[in-house]
Amino acid sequence: MAVMTPRRERSSLLSRALQVTAAAATALVTAVSLAAPAHAANPYERGPNPTDALLEARSGPFSVSEENVSRLSASGFGGGTIYYPRENNTYGAVAISPGYTGTQASVAWLGKRIASHGFVVITIDTITTLDQPDSRAEQLNAALNHMINRASSTVRSRIDSSRLAVMGHSMGGGGSLRLASQRPDLKAAIPLTPWHLNKNWSSVRVPTLIIGADLDTIAPVLTHARPFYNSLPTSISKAYLELDGATHFAPNIPNKIIGKYSVAWLKRFVDNDTRYTQFLCPGPRDGLFGEVEEYRSTCPF
Repeated sequence: MAVMTPRRERSSLLSRALQVTAAAATALVTAVSLAAPAHAANPYERGPNPTDALLEARSGPFSVSEENVSRLSASGFGGGTIYYPRENNTYGAVAISPGYTGTQASVAWLGKRIASHGFVVITIDTITTLDQPDSRAEQLNAALNHMINRASSTVRSRIDSSRLAVMGHSMGGGGSLRLASQRPDLKAAIPLTPWHLNKNWSSVRVPTLIIGADLDTIAPVLTHARPFYNSLPTSISKAYLELDGATHFAPNIPNKIIGKYSVAWLKRFVDNDTRYTQFLCPGPRDGLFGEVEEYRSTCPF
């Protein structure tokens, strides 16, 4: 039997000790890696990496279900439809108001489109179709509260109540501006060809995308969308997109540009998903015939 010298014995013991230490260190690193999420992970990120084709398609990557909200069950608004992803996860929530004399049917395409990108969306009927913008602001707020508190458990379980946003067309757009001025906790607002008698929105602290239309004769951009945007403080994230060759009613039918940039704005500010910044900064090219007449913003954000 070989006899190990003291020197060889010490060397062998040291080698075994180093091997045990290295193995323990490797196990610790592996355990930490499995237990903790990646440092840069965004817990609100939903869906695949975005592309122009994905955002310009008529629907996004999520299958969508619907839930009717009857006028009788609604409190503070006229009922509506909730669109939500079938995938059981949590999502930001958006309320959308139609314009003067309009019903939820006029913005239903937006509800479905936005929900298919990973949001819970309610398109509302107003108490009367003649309701003014400030009334529509109250009704948008009531609709958000309904989704959080009174919708079915299936819908409620999918909503992150800390991440809410509003949109609206015409007087509904004016209503979304009014609610944004009243609720700085909102994550985003998107007024579409908005109408309001008030022209100063310097009190808004919510990231706001205003979409106007160059041929709008009901809420002309010179007296509505542009001064609304200019009055918003430069300290907030804001953008102005003017559609080329479009009228006041552009938001009432499926529109590639409205759909694309509305989703990008909501993803960036409701989901804090910086993958969508590429579509907003620098944004679409000005003078893109038949699409974008003008785009400006407070990029970078």
